[in-house]
Amino acid sequence: MSTETSSPSMYRCLVASKDDLGNVSCQVQQRNFATLNSGEVTVKVLYSSLNYKDALAATGHPGVARSLPLVPGIDAAGEVITSNSPRFSVGDNVILFNAEFGTKADGGYSEFARVPADWALPLPAGMTLLDAMTIGTGGFTAAQCVDKLLNHHVNPKSGEIVVTGATGGVGIFSVKLLDKLGFNVVASTGKHQLADWLKQHGAKTVISRTEVDDRTDRPLLTSRWGGAVDTVGGNTLATILRSTKPHGCVTACGVVGGAALPVTVFPFILRGVALQGIDSASISQEYRSELWGKLANEWRIDDLDKLITIVSLEELPHEISRILRGEIAGRVVVDLQRTI
Repeated sequence: MSTETSSPSMYRCLVASKDDLGNVSCQVQQRNFATLNSGEVTVKVLYSSLNYKDALAATGHPGVARSLPLVPGIDAAGEVITSNSPRFSVGDNVILFNAEFGTKADGGYSEFARVPADWALPLPAGMTLLDAMTIGTGGFTAAQCVDKLLNHHVNPKSGEIVVTGATGGVGIFSVKLLDKLGFNVVASTGKHQLADWLKQHGAKTVISRTEVDDRTDRPLLTSRWGGAVDTVGGNTLATILRSTKPHGCVTACGVVGGAALPVTVFPFILRGVALQGIDSASISQEYRSELWGKLANEWRIDDLDKLITIVSLEELPHEISRILRGEIAGRVVVDLQRTI
């Protein structure tokens, strides 16, 4: 049965577009409500967040932004205002997600979004919309990494767990979740000035990223890591694999350090190391709900406010430039009701 509330005639959104010369710009625009995507559920977006992938979409990266113009934003959370789906009613709080959201279809940097019903997930009890977007894809990816480590029988007795790119969204949530579960967390970063900040959030030790970037051709290195969350890829991932203890597990979810993996089979066949890839876009609805439920309950992080910078839609282009320059630590949350 269809349910709805009154809708405005116009809405604000951040649009990435290309001019006749091929130059990409990203600006706040006013759009007619009738231009929203098709779908069974219309949501008043209250919060979104900034991920590195969003910055790539906002600058027209062809591997992320399928076409322009596009409203980026792979994360969004808000309140249902119209529904033609029996799964949702007006007033429901939801989290929006999908591989096409913010990449092929208009995403979360908008005061309103209309999506297919299976792109929406009910907000877990005990979690606020602001909590959900503080966690966002970064925190949800971290939860997958931690869950996979546990499934591979990695536990606090396994030894040190290294987290690379530790000041980023996935990295800092991995640090905090692993610390909450009793692990000895080693944070790897190139931002030496944030070592104390990382320790405040649960890292027992902070190391330079050069310590997990071995350039020798040795197929195996001295065993150190009981497991790992790698957000970098490339030679960093190869180094960690070569220095993981027997039967440890390494989760991989990033390619900022390169997509090639210069490693032999020896970590896998001589030490039984497991390499677990992480894909947040195509997992089942059931698994997604399970992990969000954990993040709202037994994996709940109570000091989320210490991780975030809240900005308006108009302030977002500046933050996009900053994340591309590697200047952001923690999470940037977009408040769609805030104006400057």
